[in-house]
Amino acid sequence: MGPMALVTLDGRQLDAPSPQIPALEPVPPFTATIKTDPAGLIEAPPRPFTLVCVHVGPSTRARCRRDGRTFHGLEVHGGVEIIPAGMPSAWETEDAGSNLILRLPPSLLEAAAQASGMDPARIEIVSRFQMRDPQIEHIGWAVKAEIEAGCPGGRLFLDSLGLALATRLLHQHSTKSLPIPTRRGGLGGTKLKRLLAHIEDHLDHDLSITEIAEVAGLSASHLKTVFREATGLPVHQYVLRRRVERAQALLREGRMPINEIALATGFAHQSHLARHMRRLLGVTPAEVKRQA
Repeated sequence: MGPMALVTLDGRQLDAPSPQIPALEPVPPFTATIKTDPAGLIEAPPRPFTLVCVHVGPSTRARCRRDGRTFHGLEVHGGVEIIPAGMPSAWETEDAGSNLILRLPPSLLEAAAQASGMDPARIEIVSRFQMRDPQIEHIGWAVKAEIEAGCPGGRLFLDSLGLALATRLLHQHSTKSLPIPTRRGGLGGTKLKRLLAHIEDHLDHDLSITEIAEVAGLSASHLKTVFREATGLPVHQYVLRRRVERAQALLREGRMPINEIALATGFAHQSHLARHMRRLLGVTPAEVKRQA
């Protein structure tokens, strides 16, 4: 198994410690890492902090074991995993996969609980496998953008995002949370995963609302409504943003010229990619490539 690429908050790349050698770790403040794991089995020992993992990039099939339960299925872009503090975890993937790893120390969860009028001693975060939570996703994307920009907002901005995430976990993913409401005829679970995986696997194609609706087994008009409810974005904006983000990742790898990356991510030409990347990310492809 090869080394795992880590990107720290200050942009440094590190080698992850071997998972076979668990070590006592000090409890850190709220931190975030973009981590790429190779295909295969990875076992993680118990940690003194709660982990929230948001899958980024192409979909991959995985089998996860945690808290006496097993999940087997697709990990898709935006899928959220929650691993409570002190809980070991293991997962096996068919392909390499990337995740945004968010670490919440007990002190942060205690502060969020007290601010919400909860007793920290009587509430626990629960384990979640590959679920959708638009609020956690939005927080995660804000953290990811902050990392990729070099953390211009500083510690204060990051801590505010960490507090928002801790509050969401307590209210929606703890032993005191209410059941997540579901809407009849909505877009969730297996259907949503299948749909998002199709988009990820066909970003280089000329995707249409009709084609995406057929994958979901819905009418085009119904898809527009339920897709926005499930992801927080209209279909066309979601697809465009994923194309730009995929192009950004390929530019950072530095293996392909910009014009090939534009075509590989569904843009008509290099200028087409540059226009949308500048509008969504505030940088040009050439700038991303130079920074990498």
